[in-house]
Amino acid sequence: MSPSSTVAPVTCLGCGCGCDDLVVEVSGGRIVNVSPPCPVARAWFGDGRVPTAIRRSGKDATLEAAIADAAEVLSGAAGRALVVLAPDVSVQAQRTALALADLLRATVETVTSVPAAAGLLAAQRRGRTAATLGEVRNRADALLFWGVDPGGRYPRYWSRYGPEPAGTHVPDGRTGRTVFAVSIGRDRGPPGADVELALSPDEEIPALSVMRAVALGNSLGPLAPPLQEAADIALRLTKARYAVVIHEAEPGAEEARDGYRAEGLLGLAEALNGPTRAALSSLRAGGNRSGAEAALTWQTGYPMGVTFQPGYPQYAAARRGISVAAGAAAAILVVGAVGALGDADSLAAAAGRVPVVVVGPRASEAVFPVRVAVDTGLAGIHEGGTAYRMDEVPLPLRPPLAADRTAVDVCAALLAAIRARNAGGRT
Repeated sequence: MSPSSTVAPVTCLGCGCGCDDLVVEVSGGRIVNVSPPCPVARAWFGDGRVPTAIRRSGKDATLEAAIADAAEVLSGAAGRALVVLAPDVSVQAQRTALALADLLRATVETVTSVPAAAGLLAAQRRGRTAATLGEVRNRADALLFWGVDPGGRYPRYWSRYGPEPAGTHVPDGRTGRTVFAVSIGRDRGPPGADVELALSPDEEIPALSVMRAVALGNSLGPLAPPLQEAADIALRLTKARYAVVIHEAEPGAEEARDGYRAEGLLGLAEALNGPTRAALSSLRAGGNRSGAEAALTWQTGYPMGVTFQPGYPQYAAARRGISVAAGAAAAILVVGAVGALGDADSLAAAAGRVPVVVVGPRASEAVFPVRVAVDTGLAGIHEGGTAYRMDEVPLPLRPPLAADRTAVDVCAALLAAIRARNAGGRT
């Protein structure tokens, strides 16, 4: 049995906070404890065990045979392939997957192409005022939580970034900060705020418009009670030294949002940068989802909805989404944890008519037919490299366990195999 060991510091990709101060205890080749305690981290790390299968059409195979088969399938679909960047792999694996997409003249989609699109498109239209989580921790003395309580999805945001921790410019921590909680319908703000405001969904966009007008210094006439309370909050935010607006930028499919929410919050943060300093803190899910957007942006100039079909990157934001791209694909390559895809139904439907190749954690456990499945370790647990936090800060990964193979190595082998096929004239 392997001896016990402690690995620190370890970065957790269980949520977008990307906490990089964890201590992981390993015994007998398994993870037995993670601290500081966090339910999301504990669930994400588990005991560290992952399947190690390699399969072709449901049967065990060698890695060489699986790579050869995948290369044949994908090369045959050149110009009509779909590459899906799924969660739980490193930026290095994502970058190699994009090289594959370029070589195949494929369309590229990510797990966030639909849920995070509203904020990304709004930021492209008007820009955004952002901040790192470290800046939030050290400078913010006023925090406005807009329709979100981070306690469930992001348990350590409250204690690690705001409003509890002492910062260089807010040494008193929670007592030195004012917390505003705005609830919109069922989207509840955090309990225990200094100021609370409840809005109906129909009142949300008017309230944001009123708050932006106040931040810009405009005089307003008489307002209905909810809007007047929103105006009062905006006035208090203008008097803060550093205000931060916090929102959920990647809602689940069951959580309906007004399409103008992201635009309104961006506008409010921009307006607040006149009378004071302000930023918009966008909460994002984990698994290095933000890394996929970062890799796409630095490789192509676009964060989503990219196709290489013309022979160069082309932006197709209006036709984004796995469900749209899968319908036109002749073959599909998924790089990452297929079980973490929010639109697995679209892949399942496509798998009935086109071959699917999956490289990533638990690839062999896909719930739909897969032509080639190669299990790998998870980034941050078995695979090193880099991952991105929700604020787009890259963090190094220090895996506490080893895996039989990594996603980046398998993708690199697949890339080499396709290049060899192309060089031999067998495209």
